[in-house]
Amino acid sequence: MIGLIAPLYITKNGLQQAATLKESIDSFLALLLSTTCGESCIDPHFGFVFNNMRFEIFNEQQGVVYNSAPEDKTQDESLYSKKISGNSRNLNTFAAELKETVERYEQRLEDVNATMSYVRNERRIYVTITGIIAETKEKYSYETTLKIWN
Repeated sequence: MIGLIAPLYITKNGLQQAATLKESIDSFLALLLSTTCGESCIDPHFGFVFNNMRFEIFNEQQGVVYNSAPEDKTQDESLYSKKISGNSRNLNTFAAELKETVERYEQRLEDVNATMSYVRNERRIYVTITGIIAETKEKYSYETTLKIWN
């Protein structure tokens, strides 16, 4: 079995399967990127923490998310110092958070790297995740965009 499509789709023959391993990984990464941490009661850490900040103000000058309620101690303060644009080799970026999340939840990938590039006039973040498929040792690349919320 190559893998399932995420989210799960039920067909008359059972759960829908991906045609290729890459398609299965792509669909899982799309699910991981679109899920807010805490949304899954089975694993509250599942998801991309960047989505938890979608109601915060985006500071385009500094390239960070502005903490609109600094007295609120429920949010992790270190998230507000992370840069939106960057790659996973830079520790103080959301790309580094994304790399750690992918490594934790997508075990079919090795040597994971992530980049996030904010394009101001498009109000989009371009996300690229690369790695090696562990089973086949093939190079892997996944690209998507995230729309900025404000």
